[in-house]
Amino acid sequence: MNPLKSKEIDEYVITVVADREQLVESPIPEKTATEKTDTKEKVILPFQKDKEYYVEPLGEIPKKRVYSFFKRLFDIVVSACALIVLAIPMAIVALIVRLSSPGPVFYRQERLGLNGKKFYVVKYRSMYVDAEKRGVQWSNGDDDPRIVPKLRWIRKCRVDELPQLWACFTGKMSLIGPRPERECFYDEFETYIHGFRERLKVKPGLTGLAQVNGGYDLKPEEKIVYDVDYIKRRSIFLDIKILLKTVAVVFSHEGAK
Repeated sequence: MNPLKSKEIDEYVITVVADREQLVESPIPEKTATEKTDTKEKVILPFQKDKEYYVEPLGEIPKKRVYSFFKRLFDIVVSACALIVLAIPMAIVALIVRLSSPGPVFYRQERLGLNGKKFYVVKYRSMYVDAEKRGVQWSNGDDDPRIVPKLRWIRKCRVDELPQLWACFTGKMSLIGPRPERECFYDEFETYIHGFRERLKVKPGLTGLAQVNGGYDLKPEEKIVYDVDYIKRRSIFLDIKILLKTVAVVFSHEGAK
């Protein structure tokens, strides 16, 4: 059964007034934007929201204690070894970022983790420091004009994600799982992808089933299909398969972004 159902709806924007949301029907010609009147924050999406989707409710997912134990052990061992082996290459990447564009080497951003718990992810900065001067914006993939040209390769090869190995080691993230998103995007996507927060029922990952099947090329309504599928079928075998495919993608630049 496809975990996602859809039906046609009109475009709309969401205006937050005091502590409640009002739906206001309004056509959006080019980009979909959500403006919060209390913070003046815009959420800009590089695509139209022309359908309404319903995610399959997962309910209380099985604990899978044996799997969880070995998954955590796998995360600790692999992330620790990767941090040691990649220490010098990561330092070189940091130097390249520093010399390629004015601004900090890393950027730190709040995301939602397991059960909606907030935490910070750290990545190598690949975009200009004023990338969100117009508002919070969903990435437009490798062609995003906010990406520093000289740093486009670290994003294409997923090298910008390497600092998150520390989050995998400490337990805030896992090597495999749905990619962590910002709270503002969850709020935005829930307005037309009902049940998008189902993906918060497992720990977010450095890579995942969606990343090796399209990544940035997938819209949120497409990513959630892979995320739900992963949550339902998660196993050590599937995790290893995704990790190996991720390594292959890093070198081939095909299949994920």
